[in-house]
Amino acid sequence: MAMTLLEKILAVHSGSEEVHPGEIVDIFIDCRAARDFGGANVIKNLKDFGLSVEDPSRTLFTFDCNPTGSDQKYAVNQHLCRLFARENGIKVYDIDSGIGTHLLIEEGYVFPGTTAVSTDSHANILGAVGAFGQGMGDMDIAAAWANGKVWFKVPPSVRINLEGKIPHGVSAKDIILNLLKIFGANSLLGYSIEMYGEAVDLLRLDDRITISSMATEMGAIIILFPPSTEVIEYCTLHAGKKFDVLYADKNAHYEKIFDINSSEFRQMVSLPGEPHNTVNVDTVAGMKIDSAFIGSCTNGRMSDMLKVASILKNRKVAPGVVLKIVPATDEIWKQCLEQGLIEIFKSAGALVSNAGCAGCAAGQVGQNGPGEITVSTGNRNFPGKQGKGSVYLTSPEVVAASAIAGYITTPESIPDKPALFKIPEKISSSKEKSNAKPAALNKSDVIEGRIWLIKKDNIDTDMIFHNKYLSITDIKEMGQYTFDNLNGFEDFSKKAKPGDIIISGKNFGCGSSRQQAVDCFSSLGITAIVAESFGAIYERNAINAAFPIVTCPDLSGMDLSDGDIIRISLKTGTIENMRNNQTFSAEPFSEVQYTVYQNGGLLSLV
Repeated sequence: MAMTLLEKILAVHSGSEEVHPGEIVDIFIDCRAARDFGGANVIKNLKDFGLSVEDPSRTLFTFDCNPTGSDQKYAVNQHLCRLFARENGIKVYDIDSGIGTHLLIEEGYVFPGTTAVSTDSHANILGAVGAFGQGMGDMDIAAAWANGKVWFKVPPSVRINLEGKIPHGVSAKDIILNLLKIFGANSLLGYSIEMYGEAVDLLRLDDRITISSMATEMGAIIILFPPSTEVIEYCTLHAGKKFDVLYADKNAHYEKIFDINSSEFRQMVSLPGEPHNTVNVDTVAGMKIDSAFIGSCTNGRMSDMLKVASILKNRKVAPGVVLKIVPATDEIWKQCLEQGLIEIFKSAGALVSNAGCAGCAAGQVGQNGPGEITVSTGNRNFPGKQGKGSVYLTSPEVVAASAIAGYITTPESIPDKPALFKIPEKISSSKEKSNAKPAALNKSDVIEGRIWLIKKDNIDTDMIFHNKYLSITDIKEMGQYTFDNLNGFEDFSKKAKPGDIIISGKNFGCGSSRQQAVDCFSSLGITAIVAESFGAIYERNAINAAFPIVTCPDLSGMDLSDGDIIRISLKTGTIENMRNNQTFSAEPFSEVQYTVYQNGGLLSLV
C-alpha cells in the first residue's frame, strides 16, 4: 500500500510494513524532551510509579519557558529537573540555550524521518524538517522516558498544493496566516497536513519552521514538509551523520487535496483573541500601538533577525513604544552579536533578551498589561496568553515597521515622522483647592488584642510578603500570603484573626521597600505590631499607611505567652498584659505619627 509521509514515519517507528488512518500503533520515540514547564511533573510521575529512564542519551530537559529563572515556581522546577538530570545522566539545555524545539533541530537530535515528543504543544514544528513531533502531557512524556515508546492513533492526511508565485513582501508568517484565514481553527482538526507545490519548493528552512509552528493553531496534528536539499544538508551537518530520507509515495492516498493559488496571498494580521481571525494588514493599518514583540518559536530565527535589522537600521522606535526582541536560540543570539545586529537593535531603542520562548510562555519579556495594544510575531493571541492587553499577530517585518511608525503599518509605508501619543488636555476644576485640614477620624489611641509571639530578629520583607506576589495591588488579596515564607509561620494567615497583635524582635521589616509588607497585615485585620526595632523604610511605610507600629527597645523582661491579651496606649507607650497586669514602657507615638494615624494615612493629609 502507498503511504503518505507521516504514515511512512509511523510505520518505520512502529516496526510495521504499513499503517492506516485510525490504526493505533506503538511508535518508538527518537528524542524525548521535557521543558521547565511540566518537567517537574514528569519526574513526579516517574517516581510515583517507580519508573526509570529507558535511554538517557535520547532524553532531554529544555528550559525555555522561563529562561531568566525570574519566577520562583519556575526556579524551583528547574532545580528539581537539574537534580534529576544529574542523578540519571540526562542532558539539560539550561536557561542560556533557547527554545527546545529549535534546539532539537540545531543540536541534531531531530532530522528528516525521526520522531520526537515534548511537553511543548508546538513540538509539531519539527514537521519543518520532515520529522514527526508532538506535544504531549506530563504522563505521556513520562511513559516515553520510561518505555521509549508511546501509543498513537494514525491520523488521516491532507495535501495542500501551493501554486503560483508568492507576492513580493509576503513572508512565511503571512503564508500561514493566509492559510488560517482559509481553513480556520478546526476544519483540518486532527489531520496531518503535507505541503507541496511550486511555492513550497522555494521555502527555506526558517520559512518552513514558521509555517509548521502554527499547525496547532489550525487544529492540525502536524504540518509536514518533504525535506529539501537545504534541509537535508543542514540536518546532516548538525546531526553529524547521514540518514535515510523519507518521502510520500507518489500514489499515496490523501483524504483531501487542496490546490491554492498563493499568488493571491497578502500581508496579514490576526485580530486579538483568535489566531485564525486574520485580515489584510490594510484593515488595521494606522492602529496606534503601545508595544511590539519579535520572537517565539514562530519568528525567532536568524532570517527573521536579519529582516528586522534591515528595517531598524538607522531608525528609532517611536517615542513611548516598547520593542522587545528575543532570538530563538543562543546560537542565533551569538550570530546577531557577531554580525552587528544587536548594536542595530539597541541603537534603535529595542530591548534584547536572552534566547527563549519569551512572552508566548508568560515567563520572559513580552507580556503586556490591561489596555495595552501589542503587535507580536507569536503564534497565539488568546486572551491572557501574552498578557492582559490586545495582541495582533503578524510578521517580523510588519512588527518592526509598526514599532518605528508607532502604529500598525508595513515596511513600505513607514512615515518620516512617527506617530506620538496624544497628551490629554488638562481638565480644569471649577472647585478651588481647599486649604482646610482634613477632619480627624477620632480613632482610639488604645489598642487591645490577642498576641502572636514571633521571637525572631531581622524578619525581612520577603519573609513577610514574598516578591513573587508583588504584582498584587488589591489589599484585600494580600492577607492570604502574609508570612508564607517565614519558617514556622507559613499558616499564619489561616490562623490569624482580626484584632490580633504581633510581637517580634529587632529590625522587623528589613529588606525591600515594598508597601505590601505593611498592607498585608491591614488586609488580615492585624491591629498593631510591637517590635524592639523596625527597618527604616518599613517604619516609614507603616506610619504613612496609618498602621500602628510600636517600638519597645527591650522585650526581654516581658512575661508574655502566645494568646495573651495586651493593651497598648499609643499616646503614652504603655503596654499592659491583661493576664498578669504586668506593664512595660514602649516609645509613644510622635506627633507626626499620631496625626497621620488619626487622619487615616499620609495621602489623606496631602
